[in-house]
Amino acid sequence: MKPKISRAVAADAVLAVAVGALGSADMLVKLAQGDTSAWAEGAAQLAAALALLARRRAPGAVGALCAALCLLSPVLAAPFAAYAIGVYGRGRDAAAIMLMSVLFVRPWTVPGTVAEVVLNSFSGTLVLLAPVLLGMWRRSQIRLIGALADRAERAEHERELMAEQARLEERARLAGEMHDVVTHRVSLMVLRAGALRTVARDEEVRAAVEELRQVGCQALEELRDLVGVLRSEDRFGSARTAEPVVLDLSGLVAESRAAGVEAGLACEGEPVPAPPVVARTAYRVVQEALTNVHKHAPGSEVTVTVSYAGDALGVAVRNTAAARGGGIALGGGGTGLSGLRQRVELLRGRLEAGATEEGGFAVTAVLPTGPGEDAADGPYASSGAGSAGPGRRVAG
Repeated sequence: MKPKISRAVAADAVLAVAVGALGSADMLVKLAQGDTSAWAEGAAQLAAALALLARRRAPGAVGALCAALCLLSPVLAAPFAAYAIGVYGRGRDAAAIMLMSVLFVRPWTVPGTVAEVVLNSFSGTLVLLAPVLLGMWRRSQIRLIGALADRAERAEHERELMAEQARLEERARLAGEMHDVVTHRVSLMVLRAGALRTVARDEEVRAAVEELRQVGCQALEELRDLVGVLRSEDRFGSARTAEPVVLDLSGLVAESRAAGVEAGLACEGEPVPAPPVVARTAYRVVQEALTNVHKHAPGSEVTVTVSYAGDALGVAVRNTAAARGGGIALGGGGTGLSGLRQRVELLRGRLEAGATEEGGFAVTAVLPTGPGEDAADGPYASSGAGSAGPGRRVAG
């Protein structure tokens, strides 16, 4: 791949070629008139033009060189060197400007009276003074633009900080409301279900109440995890310290079979422990996908695939076309999968959902499981995979 030439370098090259061409043309005209000294003057013009290539990096040195070459002939590159000193130069380069002004005019070569010499010297000095002033104005404009850009960047950063602070405050408020209201009421439901189980005599009633109590306990754990996430400014901590788990989807598949769905479970690769936040998210993706199959593709065949490849965990739920009634459209506008997509993306993964060529539907998600912020760092970090069964704990 060829290196790209910057616009500044290209502009300097074009300027050097143009000034060199003008100097060469002047030399040829003088040679045609029989002026043999034009060779030296032409060489000075070409050398000064070539020096313009370095006018941005070393404006003072270019100005000094042009001043020295003016001893032979007023070089056409001198005004451009003066402009470069005004834009890119420093205070110490003022000496180069003064020297170049004197040598560019060369008053000792100007014929006439003292007044004529002074007038010609003054007009010649303006030829260099004007570019210097123009360059200084350009430098002030560049600095002003830079200062405005810095100010805009700082203002944007302050707005981001204020938005982040507002977000944290809103999260804290929501966490307080969930803890004080929702968690409290679910806890009462669990306690009352437990009390009812102890006094119920009918086994079917006891089993139903026990199932209700377990669901309530699962909801409580989810709520506590969510409240902890909302209250925590460090969204990484709990996911890093929690024990890894191995994703277990056999329970979900068994529930689908019990509901009349012909579901199968396949595993690709060697199962490896994953951060709880990753296992929980993968579990929720499969759970939501199977729920959509129950609602919108009754009688279809479902295949749940778990794949392990490197530092990534993949899950896929694919179903055939509905065998009876219903369609494959997502219920509720697909809000369940939409929320899960955001959750997956926050873990730096990806989720895709769409119809297949065979008329069915497929939901696939890939989540990074490597250490650090690629997988475990996310706002859904929790202390475990959840009692709903997304995984089995293993020793760290």
